[in-house]
Amino acid sequence: MEMARQERSELADFLGTLPLEAWEQPSLCAGWRVRDVVAHIVSYQDLDRAGMAGRLLRARFRPSRLNEVGVEGFSTREPAELVGLLRARLEPHGVTATRGGGVGLVDGLVHHQDIRRPLGLAREVPVERLAYALPFARTAPPLRGFWHGRGVRLVATDVDWSAGRGPEARGPAEAVLMTLAGRRGVARELSGPGRDVLVRRLG
Repeated sequence: MEMARQERSELADFLGTLPLEAWEQPSLCAGWRVRDVVAHIVSYQDLDRAGMAGRLLRARFRPSRLNEVGVEGFSTREPAELVGLLRARLEPHGVTATRGGGVGLVDGLVHHQDIRRPLGLAREVPVERLAYALPFARTAPPLRGFWHGRGVRLVATDVDWSAGRGPEARGPAEAVLMTLAGRRGVARELSGPGRDVLVRRLG
């Protein structure tokens, strides 16, 4: 939970430095601008199980539409307001508090990188957060990490973590995490015979 709070605080600080035009730039989330990614994050902040049920109803019981429904409710807000909403709930609540805040941590970490990478604004992610996020991403159903990395042995070169069977693909833990999250183009940063398998699969 404390790592989640720190990640979300750092994300809010970073967003507060972005010029307005950056909020309209594309992110690594297909079809979403930076503004939409932030709207997605804050849309889950106070959502409990009853709220999830209501959102599923609005999504016409299509799980693939859940995120879009949330974004629709927040993406028209001004950047300063979105940052304020994030700061108001730095500690995960509702569904993002699941697994002791693990959902909020990994969601925040991955989306932080979804925003930074296309903008060319790299960061050094704390090792302890990556060490938690890698096994989480491989097993959490929404991220589908196991499916994205199937048939390949993934190895993080800067964190003591590896998983899977097959030809090896190795690289920095952050790139491995984003590959597990299915982000297009990141697998090119890995090396080894499994790299080409992932590049063909994920783009």
